[in-house]
Amino acid sequence: MMQQLYDFLEQQPFLVSILRLLFWVLFIIVGIRLLRKIARNRIDNVSFRYKTQKGIEVVGYVLIAILFLVFFTAGNIKDYSLVIGLFTAGITFTLQELILSIAGSFYIFAVRVYTPGDRIEINGIKGDVIDIDSIYTTIMEMGEWVSSDNYSGRIVKISNAFVFKGPIKNYSMDFPFVWDELNILITYESDVELAKKIVMDSSLELLSDYVEGSKAKWGEMVERYYIENATLEPTIAIKLTDNWVEVNVRYITDYKLRRGTRHKLFDSIQKKASRTDGKVVLASTTLQLLKIPEVDVRIKHNG
Repeated sequence: MMQQLYDFLEQQPFLVSILRLLFWVLFIIVGIRLLRKIARNRIDNVSFRYKTQKGIEVVGYVLIAILFLVFFTAGNIKDYSLVIGLFTAGITFTLQELILSIAGSFYIFAVRVYTPGDRIEINGIKGDVIDIDSIYTTIMEMGEWVSSDNYSGRIVKISNAFVFKGPIKNYSMDFPFVWDELNILITYESDVELAKKIVMDSSLELLSDYVEGSKAKWGEMVERYYIENATLEPTIAIKLTDNWVEVNVRYITDYKLRRGTRHKLFDSIQKKASRTDGKVVLASTTLQLLKIPEVDVRIKHNG
């Protein structure tokens, strides 16, 4: 029985080559899983453990790619050109998205488009990157039915191919600050200059640390990119409307603390305005309901 199997394999060199290729691919996959498990159990540092596991995975896939390359170019197949042509056609029409995803993963790590921990928006989905593998980027989603920068609770997997297909908005790389605005509405009877002073004082008190922390980062941005300098201190603009005076304050804050900063700033302004003895009154939309006069309708009958 064994002799017959041996004779059969001798007559089928292509089949032997395929089996040998499958054996080595399986061996590498098992090796990747084993090494990742060892790294997970023996490395305590979370960041280093994550990078080690990803490095093992990338090296393993590179070895598999080299195996396929060697198999189709230096094997014992006489008509390898036909096989390569069919294989290429299959990749073009069937595995295009997969190839783009794998290429995207190399591009993400090589160029540092984003890294785990970054807050990004890609393909209309916003959230924090919690994992990047050879095919997908995993994001903890933000927004949707939840207001402001809060997690929705959903974990979203996005194909790495999207790095080649559209813009990627990164909230944290290079410059981990964002500009935000807050509109304070006051009545026309209010002291506008006092209102401006209250808004500016509250902004400077609460945002001075962000301003100082952002100056060094912005200096690096100006040196690295073709970008003009920007005003990092809070700025105020006044707008007159039909109903109130709008005091707009523009300020810089940490990209993860936008909602909390806005709350603290408004709370500080509101408390200071309430201590002005009516000199600064916050405005709001009001509706006045008017009673419709009663109409006495009498129908006169003739005859």
